[in-house]
Amino acid sequence: MSTATATTTAPSSRASDASWRTRLTARPALLKLAALLVLAAVLIPVAHSRWASGTWPAALTVDLSEPLAKVSDWIIDNRDGHPLFLYFFGHVSNAVVLAVRAVYLVLLALGWAGTTALAALVAWRAAGVKLAAGTVAALATCGLLGMWVPTMQTLALMVVAVGASVVLGALLGLAAGLSDRTFRILRPVLDTMQVLPAFAYLLPVVLVFGIGVPAAVLATVVYAAPPMARLTALGLRGADKGVLEAVESLGATAPQRLLTARLPLARKQLLLGLNQTIMMALSMAVIASVIGAAGLGDRVYQALASVDVGQALAAGLPIVLMAIVLDRVTAAAGAGDREPGRSWLPAALGALAVAAVAVATRLSDSLLWPSSWSIEIAPTVNKAVAWMTDHLYSGVPVVGGTADWAARFTTWILDPVRSGLQSLPWYAVLLLVAALAWLIGTWKSALTAVLAMAAIGVLGVWKPSMDTLSQVLAAVAVTLLLGFAVGIAAARSTRLERILRPVLDVMQTMPQFVYLIPVVALFGVGRAPAAAAAVVYALPAVVRITTQGLQQVSPAALESARSLGATSGQQLRQVQLPLARPSLLLAVNQGVVLVLAVVIIGGLVGGGALGYDVVFGLAQGDLATGLVAGAAIVCLGLMLDRVTQPSRAARKEDA
Repeated sequence: MSTATATTTAPSSRASDASWRTRLTARPALLKLAALLVLAAVLIPVAHSRWASGTWPAALTVDLSEPLAKVSDWIIDNRDGHPLFLYFFGHVSNAVVLAVRAVYLVLLALGWAGTTALAALVAWRAAGVKLAAGTVAALATCGLLGMWVPTMQTLALMVVAVGASVVLGALLGLAAGLSDRTFRILRPVLDTMQVLPAFAYLLPVVLVFGIGVPAAVLATVVYAAPPMARLTALGLRGADKGVLEAVESLGATAPQRLLTARLPLARKQLLLGLNQTIMMALSMAVIASVIGAAGLGDRVYQALASVDVGQALAAGLPIVLMAIVLDRVTAAAGAGDREPGRSWLPAALGALAVAAVAVATRLSDSLLWPSSWSIEIAPTVNKAVAWMTDHLYSGVPVVGGTADWAARFTTWILDPVRSGLQSLPWYAVLLLVAALAWLIGTWKSALTAVLAMAAIGVLGVWKPSMDTLSQVLAAVAVTLLLGFAVGIAAARSTRLERILRPVLDVMQTMPQFVYLIPVVALFGVGRAPAAAAAVVYALPAVVRITTQGLQQVSPAALESARSLGATSGQQLRQVQLPLARPSLLLAVNQGVVLVLAVVIIGGLVGGGALGYDVVFGLAQGDLATGLVAGAAIVCLGLMLDRVTQPSRAARKEDA
């Protein structure tokens, strides 16, 4: 009898266990939360008993100042005599200088008319007459603003930097696209480089190559090559398997399959990689001026030093125009709407016309843009800024001036957030980071985020990192509040979207430094202007991604909600926002990355924290201070990326 009872109860016990496991695995978020609570209950008392103060323990830090100082001294002492510098870095530096100089001399030899004609020919063959006319107008505007020579200097540097970035990125992408092992090795490297603010690695480049064009070009290459590598790898790995099998069945060798199938199938991804590389290289044009790059970036940087908004705008507008034109040309080429190679006769006639224009310009001895055709906009812009400063900076009835807004934002938001983060025990911060990263992603992303934050403490820069994090969080909160509101409104109004599109295009291509100048004029110097510039810089990406995500929601789902009597607000809350969750998370991720980049640059205008340490290290050649701060920025960016972006596995679980 007892045996029978045992045999009858065992299946029910197993069934109840299976039911319990099924219910638990059906709610992965609750399972993760329960595990985190258990972990916190065990670890927090242990950590508190050993490190009651809550600050990062000095015993767990590593002082890198002495070894880094030795490395810096060795590089400086051996830069002019060691074979590594004489026969490798020296040749690289000379090759970069000669390449930039050669491109610049070619542009000067073509003259302003020949260069404009050549650019129009390329735009016409890639995208049609309309964009060719826009290219002519953009270059003419550069001349009218009195920025022709700086524009050619920037263009020469861009040609060399983009060319090197494309070659390097394509080679890395080719290796990652054809080898799974290489792809697994390169993916975390590219992820890290994607969230790495440009300021973080300027110091090592300057230390090796010194101040000048080589350092600027190589810094741009490091910053702009990852998109090309990533998109090349994705294009090759995403090639149609059926086409590849058909080519292989015809007896094609591996190189033949690559040249005749894989690369043509990945054409759109390759051109998109070129587009992104160009845009990122242009965004480096101003930052590279800090380490000696001439051209438009140097003009913007000098204007920042003297708070000359008019001159900054005059130099910033050509960068924006170049970015818009190059973006449209490469995007049109990637779309494949036109076939530039379908007829050689128009291209040949166009080339002859360009040569004729260049010869005529040279014979007329007017290679440079005529100075009498230039328009000086700086005084007018500065008068407008002066009026705004006089009337808006302080003393505005009821609402107060911009200085009052900056002070209130600092007192009510920045200071409390910074104090709260710095007063939190370090182990509580690590657990909070782990919870956020694990709930939105997987345990691997949580582990990466925790290790990144732990590395910040080990480097001994926990307090300034919490200061930087407070500025990022405050700026991101404002960015998301404004970005989501404007994005939702644009998604629900076609007219508003059309009005916003050119504004967002201009804002998205404006160099980061340009935003610092008007906010300093309006808000003064401090952490608030850095946060304001970060908000303005990151806002276009958040608005654009939010709008696209909401517009791509299935019309069938919306129609079904309407048929059930859902109001417009209910459709937004219950259908559009839940279905657009991946896009909204991507908007958060991009907002965080872009805000971090500008908050770091805000060290130039009183932002302090890690940004100031990087700027100080760069200015003084202090490798220990600058490199440690740069490494902390990398860790902070990696943590924020993991916390705000779900992993691929998590996205599959959501689906």
